[in-house]
Amino acid sequence: MSERINFKHLHYFWAVAHAGGVTRAAEQLGVSAQTVSGQISRLEQSLERTLFRQQGRQLVLTEAGHVALRYADQIFMLGEELQETLEDAQLDKTIRLAAGISDVLPKAIALKLLEPALRLDAKVRLQCGEGDFDELLADLTRHRLDVVLADRPMAAGGSQPFQSWLLMRCPVKIAGAAELWRRYAEGFPASLNQAPMLLPSRHHVLRSQLDQWFEERRIKPDIVAEFDDGALLDAFGRQGFGLFPSTAPSGGDANAPQALGEVDGVWEHYYAIANRRRLQHPGVQAMLQAAIDAAL
Repeated sequence: MSERINFKHLHYFWAVAHAGGVTRAAEQLGVSAQTVSGQISRLEQSLERTLFRQQGRQLVLTEAGHVALRYADQIFMLGEELQETLEDAQLDKTIRLAAGISDVLPKAIALKLLEPALRLDAKVRLQCGEGDFDELLADLTRHRLDVVLADRPMAAGGSQPFQSWLLMRCPVKIAGAAELWRRYAEGFPASLNQAPMLLPSRHHVLRSQLDQWFEERRIKPDIVAEFDDGALLDAFGRQGFGLFPSTAPSGGDANAPQALGEVDGVWEHYYAIANRRRLQHPGVQAMLQAAIDAAL
């Protein structure tokens, strides 16, 4: 590649890709179609790649075009965020906290863990993203995140400058919608044998604990479904598709899921993972201090 990317050329490409054609993009940009075509040709020359090809009367992206569009989407999204951020009159007085939430973490738990940061006296602007545990750690490494909230700590050893802190632990119960509760509550936990069960998928830390708990008691539930997403598991459980593990308290509504009993010895643990140098971040400090205060 002989030249640096010209972002003006990239913006014209981005506009055409989203508009679906040169003429429509030119109208949106307020320039001629010839100008747009010329800018894209220059971008293709600098990249030494063809980004569009003609398919009948339509202009479609090549494989290189699809790759370029993914990057362009991120670039111009960040540009919009930059402009919005710099226009904030309270910028110098705002604390920004970028938090990554593991996709297996219950939404209500994530809210509870982040709440101390939002209650700081200073103005806080929270940016939350959800993802796979390993992806979030990669973003932490790239300094895109200040903290990761997850159901597991960092693996021991290694040279990474990360540290894990236990923020909360919750007892796990088996819960069920009203009809299932009436059918299986009596005789718990033996009543769970062959009972319809919704469980987290096998990459979830809780799943191995539940499997061991069932095995020790010689219980073989009828596993109806497995879920990567804890919120989706909870939603199916609330609709009565099966009994399910829950850390939420039983609701006062008679139709809300009720706990059949506690899975003794099994706990959900929730951790904050951060770079040691990020510990001075007021939001992270507030979360850790809240965990310390709760343990006293």
